[in-house]
This record gives sequence, structure tokens and C-alpha cells, in this order.
Amino acid sequence: MPLLTIQNNGKTFEVETGKSLLSALLAAGESILHKCDGKAECGSCHIAVTAGRKTLSKTQRAENEKLDGIVGVSSNSRLACQAMMGTENITVELLSFV
Repeated sequence: MPLLTIQNNGKTFEVETGKSLLSALLAAGESILHKCDGKAECGSCHIAVTAGRKTLSKTQRAENEKLDGIVGVSSNSRLACQAMMGTENITVELLSFV
């Protein structure tokens, strides 16, 4: 299984391919905001993917529209609720904290 590393604290854990980054982070005990329960409606689970971005699922319209309205978005930005784990290791930076 591919590995997900959290840049903020150096924690690394295995994630099943196809699982959302939000559900993987929550299962690993990380505190990450998710006000809309993974529907791409709030943008609170905004993260930066610092390595391995291309292995994640493609950004869909709802995610793009939500990211367009968030301050501080970059080319590395994703919503953790919409990004699905691919087959390669990735590193993320958590941008919001509970």
C-alpha cells in the first residue's frame, strides 16, 4: 500500500488506494476540519500536496469551484475530502487545524 506522510508532524502511514485523504487522515487520528462531511461544499479540509500530486485522483468540477473561492490556494491545493489516494506515496501539508 502507498504511504501518506504529513509534512507538519512527520507522521507516515499506509493508505488504501482509492480512499479519500480526509478519511485516511481521520482514521490515523489527525485533526482536520471537515464541516460539510466530505461533499466539497465548505473548503475547510483544504490541504497542500507537496509530493506525489499526480498519483491522486483528478480534480473534479465541484472541487475546482470550491478551491477558486478559498484564499491562499496554490497549484498544490486539494480538498482532502475529494482527493483519492493513488498507487504512489504522497506528502501533504495540513493547512487547517481543529
